[in-house]
Amino acid sequence: MCGIAGFFDPKISETNQKESSLQAMLETIAHRGPDYRGTWHREALSLGHNRLSIIDLSEAAHQPFHYGGHISLVFNGEVYNYQEIKLELEKAGFEFKTTSDTEVICAAYQHWGESCVNHFMGMWAFAIWDDQRKKLFCSRDRFGIKPFYYQFENGRFYFASEYKALKKSPLFRANYNKDHLYRYLQLGWLTYDDESFYEGLFSLPEAHNLVLEHGKLKTYRYWDISLEQENINIDDAKEKWQELFLNSMEQHMRADTPVGGCLSGGLDSSAICSSIGHLYPDLDFKTFTIYYSGKNEVDERPWAQYVWDAYPNLKSHSHSPKQNELLEDFDKFFYHFDVPPAGSSPLSQYFVMKLAKEQGMKVLLDGQGADEYLAGYDHSFYRLAAGELLSLNPKGFIGELEAFRDLRPRGTAQHFGTYGKSLLSTVVSEQSLYQFEYRYYLPFIGDEKKTEPKLWQPPGGSRLNQFLYQLTARTSLPSLLHNEDRNSMAFSIESRVPFLDHRLVEYSFSLPDALKLNKGWSKKILRESMRGIMPHEIIDRKDKKGFVTPGESKWLRGALKPLLEETKSAELPYLSQAKIKKVISEYEKGSNKHARLVWRLAMLQKWINHRHWQ
Repeated sequence: MCGIAGFFDPKISETNQKESSLQAMLETIAHRGPDYRGTWHREALSLGHNRLSIIDLSEAAHQPFHYGGHISLVFNGEVYNYQEIKLELEKAGFEFKTTSDTEVICAAYQHWGESCVNHFMGMWAFAIWDDQRKKLFCSRDRFGIKPFYYQFENGRFYFASEYKALKKSPLFRANYNKDHLYRYLQLGWLTYDDESFYEGLFSLPEAHNLVLEHGKLKTYRYWDISLEQENINIDDAKEKWQELFLNSMEQHMRADTPVGGCLSGGLDSSAICSSIGHLYPDLDFKTFTIYYSGKNEVDERPWAQYVWDAYPNLKSHSHSPKQNELLEDFDKFFYHFDVPPAGSSPLSQYFVMKLAKEQGMKVLLDGQGADEYLAGYDHSFYRLAAGELLSLNPKGFIGELEAFRDLRPRGTAQHFGTYGKSLLSTVVSEQSLYQFEYRYYLPFIGDEKKTEPKLWQPPGGSRLNQFLYQLTARTSLPSLLHNEDRNSMAFSIESRVPFLDHRLVEYSFSLPDALKLNKGWSKKILRESMRGIMPHEIIDRKDKKGFVTPGESKWLRGALKPLLEETKSAELPYLSQAKIKKVISEYEKGSNKHARLVWRLAMLQKWINHRHWQ
């Protein structure tokens, strides 16, 4: 994991000016790679790299990396299957001087050209200068685990791993993207297509390549998820899914530094840590848990204890952030986050990473992704039930609703709500549902000139698969991956997400709905595949807590109350001050109905006040 930056700018000719500009960009993201900094200039091109040494710790693997006399690379991430690719390239006649995945990327580009990315399994954001073709080739991994931002104007191109670095660019203009501010407030999205919170500052979308050649820029998608499903019996599916997952775990453990894991006590992190205990019983493996004690707080340690008991080689490290810590650490957290956080859980994640850093970790495994493509959220159920009706199976519709009700005891009104939302999902498109949420789920406090978000999905697939695609590629996961990247890199930690092995994701989407969500049970294939590896108490958990934190309801009334006071006295752009005062007034009187919106308003106000932080 590293930080990259660079530019192609024919207007800068002096080498000293190039170097000072590049150094200024790299300094803002020094936290991403404290082990070594390298720069390189050639004609109008400048490449820079802050290195966090994980694989091949030698100087030979420093970047910018030069290969074959005409290829130069800066790279952030890991290609986990680099050893397998290396063997394939060696058979084709290639020779290697390092044991790094960096050199493998260069050789793969020389052998396969731009299609090299189709051979990679991992996370990456990179820029390759091909001096023979005078072409800059950039790429971002299939899920956007690693960030890549850029600016392009009149043949001038600047790129970097974070917003901060591009604020040093001569192309940067501090003009807000109003549409994205609205999406943030109404939906909590931190990313959307190629847009950012600033006009003129773009994000290379996940699974996209970018080519700058002869002063012209183009981007194109190189991979997508197929929604078509196959019939397969559960025994065969369990065997295949487990094989793919354990292989992903083995590849994600490849490092020349110690690897640890986040453990919340939920299905996903427990699956990861249990797999480590299963695959590597003699390895001392550190796990990291954040909890909150007190009335109505969430403490998942009793669930995590089942994993610790099953695998004594997993070493527990836990921490409960205190009120004074929230206040003391908030500015650092906010600075590294780059954008206004949409909820309070990222702050808890920040403390997980801080705890891991205190224990000397440079690599952590985390469970992002499984909820999105394995139907871990309750609102996935509405689409499953809708699919039964669309398939003219009213008996299946009723059966799923009754099973959901039995597994999740709730009030009558909530169960009627489940019926209503399921029926609504039958007759209303996913696009229309998101537009409705954008307009009405939270009070719309902006002006009425709003550009509603548009979804994209491949053709085919079930109603449930169509929804899971949106969660994975468009709505939920991209923002969670932003959280993951910024919080881990704040402490110079490489965070790896084994559930996002694209082979595992592709296979999961190909499975019938019943192997994802069945009779009220979420993540069916994960639960069944992990029997005998993960403690049955966790496999058979009926509840889902998620990464719950008390921020929206308590922190803004406690340690972070000054942020709320600041929001009350300020005037946020493009928004109705009367509406803002109304929702804040209700919140101060004890209502949590719109606590999420109040949190976002407070975070947006702080971000705007400190937008020039470097």
